[in-house]
Amino acid sequence: MSAAPTEDRNSLADTGAYAPASSEGTGQSVPGASPRLTRPPGIGGIAGLRLRHRRGDGGQVSQADVDLIDALDPLAWRTVADWLQERPSVAGRGARVQILAAFLRWLHTVEPGLNLLAVTGEHVDTYCRQARSGALTVGVRIPGKPLASATVTARGRVLSSFYRFAWSAGVLPQAATPSDTTCPRAMTRDERRQLRRGASCLAADGRLAEAVAVALLEATGASADALASLTGHDLHAVGDGSGKSLVLITVRNSQRDVVTFPVPEWVIPWLRARSSPRSPGELLIARDDGRPTDPEWLRLALVDAALAGGIPERRAKALRPPMLRAVAAASLVEQATYADVCASFPGRR
Repeated sequence: MSAAPTEDRNSLADTGAYAPASSEGTGQSVPGASPRLTRPPGIGGIAGLRLRHRRGDGGQVSQADVDLIDALDPLAWRTVADWLQERPSVAGRGARVQILAAFLRWLHTVEPGLNLLAVTGEHVDTYCRQARSGALTVGVRIPGKPLASATVTARGRVLSSFYRFAWSAGVLPQAATPSDTTCPRAMTRDERRQLRRGASCLAADGRLAEAVAVALLEATGASADALASLTGHDLHAVGDGSGKSLVLITVRNSQRDVVTFPVPEWVIPWLRARSSPRSPGELLIARDDGRPTDPEWLRLALVDAALAGGIPERRAKALRPPMLRAVAAASLVEQATYADVCASFPGRR
């Protein structure tokens, strides 16, 4: 390892995240101290969401809308950011920001302090009913004026899209669990232990690439793209101040900032086995024929590890990488050293 539907925008009112300090993790040494976390720009840094400070300046979303979303707690913010990036259309991302911001203004009025991820279907239904009847006083250009049926439908679809996404990522409270079995619940601690055991089984079978990918996904929440681009330059052996060796892994998030994570001790031998026969610039995680991996490859590796670890087949096949990203965020938030790191996870794929 080396050292380091189209929305009627006229109906909408005009009214982040954490990442380690950049250290250019491409072969440069990483300081021995624990990774330092700083707060980078918010969702305005996502492609297609350039801030609009005044009319006609070329901006795509209003500063007020962005500020409202950036004020969310880290897990809600990260979920919103991932959901926005799921939309490939730039115009679609802007519409999502406007609709979600309008909903947040209404939510802050009717239930101040309610977390965005604690919202229920009843809240969304009530919001849409009030929009249709003209009862909205915030988040609309003309308070008290009923919105067109098509506009209300568009807003409802966007909000439903967000909560479906949040549910698939496993970040909604269990109390908000819908009965639809197509929405998998969040992973439990026991399931995570089974997944780690399954990764070990894959490694024992000679499937080191899959084992490393699943282990790093579970431990750090790194995206499929970030994992697929890892090379020896992204591994850094440093000291932790107590004489012990520590291995850090650096990846780039959706804003191209360098994000650093510690590698679990039990994964280090696998990384050494993958990196030793390769030059520093070669991919650490690749297909058997050397081709780069993709999100579907990672999903299948996740399912195989879950099955190998003893997770029931139906449950294993319902697992998706975003669910691991969510539980990794929750786990890191519980650790003092990484109290706010969940929002710095690399861009979702």
